[in-house]
Amino acid sequence: MANVIVIGGGVAGLGTALELSRSGHRVTVLERDDTPMPGSADEAFAWDRRGAPQVRHSHAFLARLVSLLRSRHLDVFEALLAAGATELKFGDGLPDTMVDFTPEPGDAELSMLACRRTTFEWVLRRAVLDDGLVDVRTGVAAIGFTSAQGAEGEPPTVTGVRLDDGAVLAADLVVAAGGRRSVVPEWLAGIAAAPVAETTEDTGIVYLSRFYRLRPGAELPPRAGAIGGDLGYVKYGVFIGDNGAFSITLATPSPDDELRKLLTDPAVFDAAAGQLVAAQPWLDGRSEPITDQVHVMAGLLNRWREYVPDGRPVALGVVAVGDALLCTNPLYGRGCSTAFWTAHLLARTIGPAATEPLDLAAIATGYDAAIRAELEPWYRATVTQDAEARRVAEALLAGENPDGEADDPRAFMRGVFRDGLLPALRTDQVVLRAFMRNFNLLTPPDALLTDADVSARVFAVWQDREHRPPEPELGPKHRSDLLELIAR
Repeated sequence: MANVIVIGGGVAGLGTALELSRSGHRVTVLERDDTPMPGSADEAFAWDRRGAPQVRHSHAFLARLVSLLRSRHLDVFEALLAAGATELKFGDGLPDTMVDFTPEPGDAELSMLACRRTTFEWVLRRAVLDDGLVDVRTGVAAIGFTSAQGAEGEPPTVTGVRLDDGAVLAADLVVAAGGRRSVVPEWLAGIAAAPVAETTEDTGIVYLSRFYRLRPGAELPPRAGAIGGDLGYVKYGVFIGDNGAFSITLATPSPDDELRKLLTDPAVFDAAAGQLVAAQPWLDGRSEPITDQVHVMAGLLNRWREYVPDGRPVALGVVAVGDALLCTNPLYGRGCSTAFWTAHLLARTIGPAATEPLDLAAIATGYDAAIRAELEPWYRATVTQDAEARRVAEALLAGENPDGEADDPRAFMRGVFRDGLLPALRTDQVVLRAFMRNFNLLTPPDALLTDADVSARVFAVWQDREHRPPEPELGPKHRSDLLELIAR
């Protein structure tokens, strides 16, 4: 049985504690925020999570995460449903244009979970506390590592953590799960470890979210078709929560200070959301806000940190999970799923509790190899996708044609996406199923491009673009139109 310290009590930290404790290891979770255990999901929503401001934003719990819960921690999945979360099954809420839908056996795997981030953490914390091998300490901050120096040419070994009250806790392994604000590279520098190289790319967006709840007796709008859209100058989505709660998120291009500042006003935010087709039914009087302000997140980066460059760990006895390792654009809703995924890969690398000491070098290199094989492709794909989205948004903001010249390959691909893939998602269940499996991290990021049948179906729809009505608008076509509407 290993003694493991996990720094951070969010999804990555609690997921790690769950995975490792159920493998027989003893875990101590240190959470800087003072978040005593509440008695309900709504009380958890009131948690003061200064260390994790993203909890006040929309979250998606993708099929990759749901599959891990259902296959390994069914009790947690059932506890989430009991706490008010909703399972979103593939085949429910299809657009009216999807005729003759035929379920397939694999559709059962394609299931998402709808709930607030705080509800997910609350249920997860209850589960790890019930296991008996986890000690969750809230309001306790780690401020650095203790270490032992290795032989000449070898990396140092982290032996524990130092707390802000002067105490020292020893550990066989320390797991950094402090999120995107994690300062682990600085702590490693403090014990003479090799530098942690990192790659960062701007996501190009600013995130604005507000939460609402259905009024007594009101029902959710019918789920049929899109729950969001991309208008180029703004992206938006509606996210079902738990216990009648839901959220709306708007994402503006980073350079668009004017629109962002306007949307921070709650009344303007509601007015703008009311002009967006997929959001309109949710704000037709059936709901009321449960957050007084619009929560904003800027400076959002895609980031990849190299803790094992060229197969050589910068330090032993410490690994990172979740956003402390890699961050991706929150617009794609992958954060919680990749956090839990990294926790699972770490537990798989460590294995069940044993009498022998942990092989820290094997853990570092084995975990790194698993991350590179399963998660790095998603990071690379996100960076590429964001670069193109940023280029389009900047062109629109400057009043330019984002498609560029007619012979520009980017113009061709944008046309196939707009006039091929998007309409195919409303009519072709094969394309929709493949897209949703890809969106939910169940297939590699390039799966849509490499599937010959899916590609042929998309191109067939694209080639027929001149023989069908224009695509339905998802909101005001031009930025100036939205600005005029919200100024009234």
